[in-house]
Amino acid sequence: MLKNNTEKCGKRRPKNVLVARFSALGDVAMTIPVMYSVCRCNPDIRFIFITKPATQSLFINAPENLVVIGLDLKEKYHGIGGLIKLFNDLRREYQFDAFADLHNVLRSHIIGTLCRIHRIPFKRINKGKANKRALTRKHNKVMLPLISSRARYREVFLSMGLPLEERFISLYGTGKGEPEKFAEITAPKQEGERWIGIAPFAMHKGKIYPIELMERVLAELSGWSNTKIFLFGGGEGERKVFASWVEKYPSTISLAEKRHGFPVELALMSHLDVMVSMDSGNMHLASIVSVPVVSVWGATHPYCGFKGWKQQETNMVQLSMDCRPCSVFGNKPCHRGDYHCLAGIPPQMIIDKVSNIINKK
Repeated sequence: MLKNNTEKCGKRRPKNVLVARFSALGDVAMTIPVMYSVCRCNPDIRFIFITKPATQSLFINAPENLVVIGLDLKEKYHGIGGLIKLFNDLRREYQFDAFADLHNVLRSHIIGTLCRIHRIPFKRINKGKANKRALTRKHNKVMLPLISSRARYREVFLSMGLPLEERFISLYGTGKGEPEKFAEITAPKQEGERWIGIAPFAMHKGKIYPIELMERVLAELSGWSNTKIFLFGGGEGERKVFASWVEKYPSTISLAEKRHGFPVELALMSHLDVMVSMDSGNMHLASIVSVPVVSVWGATHPYCGFKGWKQQETNMVQLSMDCRPCSVFGNKPCHRGDYHCLAGIPPQMIIDKVSNIINKK
């Protein structure tokens, strides 16, 4: 599954492995189970993970041999000249002797080229673009599940000859985040209280369940006894929607009014009984704190390889339609023009799956 044009890593075991995955939020979150596992399986190797500043703080309770660096790629390391400077800075600071490209974009290609020039072995992820095109094309779809992004990340390290088995449970191990982290948002969870998260937004329209239908879900869930609802999101439009919901449904708390940061939101999220989310970053965040997710899928599909870590297929809400999936990322116009893949999902489908999870606890 790996690109054939990458250098052989040889028999020499590296001491310092540079790893790149710059964006997006969900993709970076998906690296965490793999990165924590490969670090714990190879404690004699230091892994230097480079990403964007916004995602650096995701790596809570990281293994001691994992260094996470948030990079300013817009100014300090902008353009080819900036990437050459970045390569030299990282090489001088960390003496990396192997490179794992988990992104496979122009920036990481340039770093790979510099590695080749300096005879530093590297491996690059195969994103499976041809198979994804076959899965999402309008006609003659090949409806077969593709391997997950996490499996593709694992392949990179295995191809480097590094032992890798699963050694990740949650960012908090077998526990949960400290309530002191989110004390500003809410009091600690009380015995018998049920906490439900709702993250109704996503980057693209093809992933967003109609807001008026999601409000019907919220109206039902907020009426349950001993239940508190937390709304996750952050954009200006999201804040306005959440503010109106909080006014209507008193048991609801919006996290969009302030940028709390990942350490706070993840600590709170770890105490949820269930998260309701689109195919979005919040689905992956809930997954890495071991919270079950009722995920809603529209233009995209779990077959593309982006379902949440350890999430159950029985908790996925989606309609069986010949045109699905039409997009890997949900950013293409709807062929039908009505986004029935989302608008056609009855709110009760989501409510029932939430109820099933709650009642099992």
